[in-house]
Amino acid sequence: MGRRITYREALREALRDALQADPRVFLMGEDVGRYGGTYAVSKGLLDEFGPERIRDTPLSELGFVGAGIGAALGGMRPIVEIMTVNFSLLALDPIVNTAAMLHHMSGGQFSVPLVICMATGAGRQVAAQHSNSFEGWYAHVPGLRVLVPATVEDARGMLAPALADPDPVLIFEHAQLYNMEGELPDDESRPVDIQSARVRRAGTDVSLITFGGSLPKALRAAEELATEGIAAEVIDLRVLRPLDDATVMASVRKCRRAVVIDEGWRSGSLAAELMARINEQAFFDLDAPLARVCSEEVPIPYARHLEEAALPQVPKIIAAVRSLLGSAA
Repeated sequence: MGRRITYREALREALRDALQADPRVFLMGEDVGRYGGTYAVSKGLLDEFGPERIRDTPLSELGFVGAGIGAALGGMRPIVEIMTVNFSLLALDPIVNTAAMLHHMSGGQFSVPLVICMATGAGRQVAAQHSNSFEGWYAHVPGLRVLVPATVEDARGMLAPALADPDPVLIFEHAQLYNMEGELPDDESRPVDIQSARVRRAGTDVSLITFGGSLPKALRAAEELATEGIAAEVIDLRVLRPLDDATVMASVRKCRRAVVIDEGWRSGSLAAELMARINEQAFFDLDAPLARVCSEEVPIPYARHLEEAALPQVPKIIAAVRSLLGSAA
């Protein structure tokens, strides 16, 4: 039997393991030390490892992400925490123009073994500037690996292989998941696969393809659909770059209908990319048009009822599935 643990605790244990295993690893970011992390992920680590390895930074994403890249080039294994994905926009230049491209632009002479962690997503009433889902943007960039842990097992196991990767890895932690509890397997400290998507629920009637904070919603929708005799298969992408086309296409070819759930905005979304790939690779296996459930095309509202209305929700997923099944009748 495994043990139950929260997503937040799983992330903290992964950090502690990494710091204990390799003296080159250190954590840096805003409020990661004395405050214990904005979401309490690094709470207690400053007392355990000291200020050399748990480093509070000035409020300058541009500056401390650049410092992390320099440390990685110098032989260290930095973990850089950005408080929220919205603030990562202040560091787009070092992330995209340096970290992602240096291996290519140096002709393979240099690698940037950097891990950047950040909170993403909405649902907490923190208004538009703290509620976006930009992981699809980063998944557009060659040279980056983009991970989206949506279970405690992935939260616990993705950091070690990310640190072992010679190229930059971005890990997006959905802020709605920090308090979520789950069970770790007995071999809980083993690294998890950071190459492949996972089938989280098997089904035969429709594929629900999603990631991050939308995974629990897709699973709840599948449970409700099961009471109507509809067997929905739930695919957790987990890795947004590189996308695991094989797992997605195998599910689509089996179920012959698909709904993509993506908390990003509809226009230019990762959902759009997935739908395009399915059309390219599995069009003749489909029995109905593809569908997607995305956030509404507005800045995320502060008011609770408006925020909930703007985001993908279980009833919207169920309605999309019913529409597909109706169109195939």
